[in-house]
Amino acid sequence: MKSLPIVVAAVFAGVSAMWADSADVPGISDIYRLDRLPQLKESVAVGSISSYDRTGGNDDGFSGKYSFIRKDPEGLVLADLKGPGVIYRVWTPTPSDDLLEFLFDGEPQPRIQVKFRDLFLGKDADFPAPLTGFGAGGYYCYAPIPFAKSCVVRMRAEKVEFYQINYALYGTNTPITSFSRTRTPEQSESLTKAIEFLGGGGIDSGKAGLPAGVKALVNRSTLTIKPGGTGTVFRASKGGRIAGLRLGPTQALAGKARDLLLRISFDGQAPSVLCPVGDFFGYAWGQPAMRSLLLGTAGGTNYCYFPMPYDSSATIEIVSERSTAVDLQAEVVHAPVPRRKDEGHFQAVWHRENPTKIGQPYTFLDVTGRGHLVGVVLQSQGFEPGRTPFFEGDDQSIIDGTLAIHGTGSEDFFNGGWYDVPDRWEKQISFPLSGCLGYAKHLARTGAYRLFLGDAYAYRQSLKQMIEHSGSGNDALTDYVGVSYSYSDQRPPADAALPALKDRAVVDPVEVVFDVGEQMPLRAWSYVQATLVRKREKIGGNDTRILSFSATGHDWFGPHFLLFDCNLPAAGKYSVYLETVRGPGQAKVQLFQNENPIGEPLDLYAEATARSGRVLLARAPFAEGDNPLMIKLVGKNDKSSGLGLDLMRIICVREK
Repeated sequence: MKSLPIVVAAVFAGVSAMWADSADVPGISDIYRLDRLPQLKESVAVGSISSYDRTGGNDDGFSGKYSFIRKDPEGLVLADLKGPGVIYRVWTPTPSDDLLEFLFDGEPQPRIQVKFRDLFLGKDADFPAPLTGFGAGGYYCYAPIPFAKSCVVRMRAEKVEFYQINYALYGTNTPITSFSRTRTPEQSESLTKAIEFLGGGGIDSGKAGLPAGVKALVNRSTLTIKPGGTGTVFRASKGGRIAGLRLGPTQALAGKARDLLLRISFDGQAPSVLCPVGDFFGYAWGQPAMRSLLLGTAGGTNYCYFPMPYDSSATIEIVSERSTAVDLQAEVVHAPVPRRKDEGHFQAVWHRENPTKIGQPYTFLDVTGRGHLVGVVLQSQGFEPGRTPFFEGDDQSIIDGTLAIHGTGSEDFFNGGWYDVPDRWEKQISFPLSGCLGYAKHLARTGAYRLFLGDAYAYRQSLKQMIEHSGSGNDALTDYVGVSYSYSDQRPPADAALPALKDRAVVDPVEVVFDVGEQMPLRAWSYVQATLVRKREKIGGNDTRILSFSATGHDWFGPHFLLFDCNLPAAGKYSVYLETVRGPGQAKVQLFQNENPIGEPLDLYAEATARSGRVLLARAPFAEGDNPLMIKLVGKNDKSSGLGLDLMRIICVREK
């Protein structure tokens, strides 16, 4: 046997876990009491107030029309909640310096008055980082705000744009005390534990999901799984609970085929987890992409810290549908403490819609019984290269037959904002409870994850968790692959199955479109005697975005050039097309690889300015991943008045 390295030590920061009991009060402990995560929630309702467009359109905050429930003389009322309850999450992509106020229990004066922006920046002692934070275009606050009787959320502003406020309501006898700026020693200790848990500190990673005083047991193993075979990672024949699962190395699990499955079964029932291994750990299109608090990849190893209690037995297996053997290392942290009656069974559901259904949102999970949703991961692939309009869609949660939560946009659901905007939702980035798996507009791809702790979506009868795939009408066809993580009092359905291998695999687009007039990584261009400008012009009656390059003479090392980083999803021979402007000042251009010309020069001269349409530049081999794409201005037509290239798009089409 070999020992795996301990990874993600920051996940469990000095938390002394204790069994939950009926005296525990909802609030801050919901964040750090990981041992309590499987416990079925006592809330009577969960919901959200948001700025979504009530007409079904896409004005989810732009105009501010739906960004309040009423106007008071003191400002705009965003929410008016009747308790007892707890606000568990506040999110916005449009913070401002306007004053945000929270008024409790009918009091005329707010107990909380803070600049909206400062709520998320960690400046306020009651809203510290990492319970608050920002990134990927969004600002989020997970510092719980309890209220005994009522809570009014008000903004002293003429206009509010996008926001979401998630809350849970409890029975009238629940002993919740309204928020106070003056904390008791116990409250201060709880806040410190929550900060440590979310922020890390580097301690024992095997205890946070276990009861206090219970010794964590660790099983380590090395597996060789034969082609088409099954390897057993862990097996228990008595009741207990799994607190941690680590599996690696990551690259042994990577790949687009989704041909390795994680199968976890409890108590002799149908699998509670049956999922492509990589997707379970937050891979994106076959590669590691996620590093969250409880799930992801770090240090070359995948990890999962969702507690998994069981009654009498447990089995963790890796099922291979590969044609080659797989060598893996595994580590399972567990304890012989059986599932309690008030705890749910852990389940993970993999679901693909390829394509999504016109007029219907994508469904992560549709279940009955009692339970709560604790996480979702989404990989989304559009069918129109160079565009991602499907991410305009809102999340929707139908809980116990009622639309309880309606979001304001797909990246908003994942605590982000403003997809396709530089330094916002446009790169892979991970936070403890949410993140972006990546954004590749040229591939029409993006993905995301979100974990739910205090803000878990609890249901008593049913839950249907969905997300739209366009701004309105669900009319953007897409390939959506999601994994949902939940606890349920119901056993998994006996007929649960995955589609055939061919229907699980990642489908790479054949055509890739780089919209140069808007965004594309430009690595370098001529060193001297050249000008590069991004502009918009009317050409042929159409509004056209252009990357306009003009030069004179020669560059230091020869012809003038533009060098792009061209990311491609698969290796192969590609036809490279340009969409440019033809005109009286345009040059001859040619593709180069390793300083050798590929194909013939393309003459872009024309007497009158016009769009070129799609014109072939060259055919050339490219590798999977990033490739240099060098375009040189190799001369000009005798009639041309300049040496220019007005470029709109680069299109790469993989040849069969």
